[in-house]
Amino acid sequence: MASAKQRAAARSNVKKAQAGAKKKQTLKNLPKQTRTALGKEANKVRRGEEPTRRELEEEARRLDIRGRSKMGKAELKRAVAPAR
Repeated sequence: MASAKQRAAARSNVKKAQAGAKKKQTLKNLPKQTRTALGKEANKVRRGEEPTRRELEEEARRLDIRGRSKMGKAELKRAVAPAR
């Protein structure tokens, strides 16, 4: 069974983790223009107008593009486009 000191330390750690998570709300802290752009891109993916990052990575794997796992979505788009 845990001692009172251990329980207090665990409680403190949980509170610290919760506070850190509250602070870290990264999307909320981005500029409005960036949030808008992210929303527009997400809508295109939902409508099927744009491929998802996973789909781009699968295509890059088929085309044997090196470094694909470290690429972001935009980089994958640029790498896959000429290889098609």
